[in-house]
Amino acid sequence: MELPKVNLDPPFRITRASHLVLTVKDLVASRTFYTEVIGLVPTVEEGGNLYLRGVEEACHHSLVLRQGSEPSCARLGMRIFTEAELDKAKAIFDAMGCPTAWADVPHQGKTLHVTDPVGTLMEFCATMPAVPRMITKFTTHKGGNALRLDHYQVLTPHVRKACEFYMSLGFRLSEYIAPPGTDDLRGVFLQRKGNPHDIVFFNGRGPQLHHFAFLAPEAHHLLRACDVAGELGFGRAVERGPGRHGPGHAMFVYFRDPDGHRCELFNTHYQTMDIEDEPIAWDPADHNVSFPWGLPARSAWFNEATPFRDSPVSEPAIKPNPMTLEKYLSSPSA
Repeated sequence: MELPKVNLDPPFRITRASHLVLTVKDLVASRTFYTEVIGLVPTVEEGGNLYLRGVEEACHHSLVLRQGSEPSCARLGMRIFTEAELDKAKAIFDAMGCPTAWADVPHQGKTLHVTDPVGTLMEFCATMPAVPRMITKFTTHKGGNALRLDHYQVLTPHVRKACEFYMSLGFRLSEYIAPPGTDDLRGVFLQRKGNPHDIVFFNGRGPQLHHFAFLAPEAHHLLRACDVAGELGFGRAVERGPGRHGPGHAMFVYFRDPDGHRCELFNTHYQTMDIEDEPIAWDPADHNVSFPWGLPARSAWFNEATPFRDSPVSEPAIKPNPMTLEKYLSSPSA
């Protein structure tokens, strides 16, 4: 396998996955779901926008919900270390042929909108207003007690192209999925902050947002989120899990919010930042990729995702053929 090469001295420093913006049809229902089930903290609601953050986050928001007629993802956000580096970033993106535009975004410093080479709508900023961390306000913790935004997963027909682009910007490849003996990358886990991923790309119909993930403190918080979902009438929103991933090794549970956006809560990660850390390879034929124990996910988990606003979607050359719950239950050995 010839893997893309990482740029260890990028011209600007992306530090982490920071925030995302989703359109929802019912802001009241979404507020209940994200505050009571996931456990996010509302920072402010204004002009049809609800700004939320995790209980340990000191930035103004990590999730923005906008009232709208059609559910979609407007942007995935990344932080750049300093505002001065944003000008360097724009010059680099322009030279790479990526559409860019400066944007005036509430509750953020200087912000750059970028469309990456596979059509993912991104935004980069260096600063947000600081707000109190709620990590020690224990009586306010709810549901899954989501601590902080950790990563996104995007479906795209062009996994290798996405991998090459982000590694040229300094992202490191922590794990990848590919048939042995081929250069056919089916999934790549890319990181800047020193754990397995900030952004993940999987082969599929896209670009579309498969899910975004918040870290929870302990395994019991995953179960508590499920219990609260059930009590509040969101029980069928528990889409997959609790279970454990192969790549990343995290325990997880996936929810669908009232508009179908997929949110993951998970509770573990390992550190990967030393120069000798090599990417870990996974064979897509190995079922441990999807479910080391328990049952596989329903077909909807693999096939349904959130479109990016006004971003055209295309089919992959090789369509995914995962082991789904439906296939598993219909097999004679099940």
